[in-house]
Amino acid sequence: MNEAHFHLTVNHLPIILPIAGVIVLIGGILLHSEIVKRMAYFLFAVSSIAAFSAMSSGEGAEEIVENIAGVSHDFIHEHEEKAEVFALMSYLLGALSLFGIWASWKRKSFAKILSYVILAFSFVVLFFGSQTGTSGGEIRHTEIRSGQTVEAGDHEDGDDD
Repeated sequence: MNEAHFHLTVNHLPIILPIAGVIVLIGGILLHSEIVKRMAYFLFAVSSIAAFSAMSSGEGAEEIVENIAGVSHDFIHEHEEKAEVFALMSYLLGALSLFGIWASWKRKSFAKILSYVILAFSFVVLFFGSQTGTSGGEIRHTEIRSGQTVEAGDHEDGDDD
């Protein structure tokens, strides 16, 4: 498995895990369940580790992908810039979540407010994750680039939709 393959394997986790974390955290808030909230915080913390893995494999993936015909360095650079911001936001969410686990475990008076802060910040992370995922997809998937259209006769499999 080369670095591009590894990057493709792990790069979805920092986007998918926070989505699951948001769903679980909303459930924990609605059910007034500290254990469910802690599970959401755990998902956010694991997500930050996955973001680190994706970031650490990004340079190696870039070295491989930039040599493929039709791949634009501009799209790679845009993805890299967005990924750096997303990773920092993910790391911060992971740190906040570890703090949330501690606050919940110790039954701190601010734990309930912290759960709302973490929930709000998780939506910020989801926004940057969406931007990063889309920009990464645009590197090889011309069909998702804004301003690009697929002509009716351009289907590879010849299907008539």
